[in-house]
Amino acid sequence: MAFDPQAYFARIGFDGAATPDLETLQRIHLLHTSSIPFENVDVLLGRQINIGLDDVFEKLVVAGRGGYCYEQNALLRAALENIGFEVEDLGARVLIANPPEMPARTHRLLLVSIHQQRFIADVGFGGKTLTAPLRLAVDISQPTAHGVYRLTQVEGDYLLSIQQQNEWLPLYRFDLNPQYPADFEVANYYVSNWPTSHFRHHLMMCLKGDNGVSLTQNDWQFSDGQPRTQDNAAELYQLIQQRFGLRVDDKQHGFSLDEFAAICRF
Repeated sequence: MAFDPQAYFARIGFDGAATPDLETLQRIHLLHTSSIPFENVDVLLGRQINIGLDDVFEKLVVAGRGGYCYEQNALLRAALENIGFEVEDLGARVLIANPPEMPARTHRLLLVSIHQQRFIADVGFGGKTLTAPLRLAVDISQPTAHGVYRLTQVEGDYLLSIQQQNEWLPLYRFDLNPQYPADFEVANYYVSNWPTSHFRHHLMMCLKGDNGVSLTQNDWQFSDGQPRTQDNAAELYQLIQQRFGLRVDDKQHGFSLDEFAAICRF
């Protein structure tokens, strides 16, 4: 299915004029992250993750599902280019888990240019994802509705960090070398199929709120006030629909309670 800007705008609740300026970019960035959840259910279900634009649009917009960076930022790029923004794909090395060695580029983000100013846009980094574009400028704190971020330079790369109390938590590092569809196809296959990939072992879900609150699976409480356990699959199945707005009824992209309960026991 071809990209339909009006369907995308309806999915994220965007109205009004869409022009290639910073205000539009900021509005779309926030609305996207507060409407389309980050989630990895299909990876846990063992389904193939198709990251071509037609597949991404069908899943995230038409079927009412969410996805991870290769899907989320593909959709955002299509929307921004349709409006008239100049957009490039970049790849990042994820550092949030403090890996012992330099990891591969397994994260997709966007570089957006507006009147000769450059911004980082990223709607696909889970609980720490940006809800506003950041200026590509180093050594300055950049407040957003969901946290304060900073870009620094390390060995010629940009390092993105988020402020946690009085410290800066590194999230990922990247350079400005353009990435191509083949780069993302390889990385997407790796993170969705490699046995030790964290996407294959943990249920992940996040939705940002316009009130500055992030809702993640770590926040889920059940009717008795107790934290989530693997035995609460039926209630969790309802919560992901009610609190995250995740549709499960699509013929191709939906999933049953039995299927969901199986990955809760993963």
